[in-house]
Amino acid sequence: MAKVNISLDAELVVEVMVLAGVGSPQDAVELVVRDYIARGHRTEARTELKDQSLREVDAKPQESQG
Repeated sequence: MAKVNISLDAELVVEVMVLAGVGSPQDAVELVVRDYIARGHRTEARTELKDQSLREVDAKPQESQG
């Protein structure tokens, strides 16, 4: 797997380490990135289900009113 080196504000990393309960800056940043990706996948799944149900409603024939 390819690795990327970046510079981050030390205070941000320390805060993430404390919140996540990890002792390594590397682990803290990886947790944040993995959480962000997982949240995106959950959002996509919910949006897809909502879009699918809306399509099903739109596809049903409308009863005549009157």
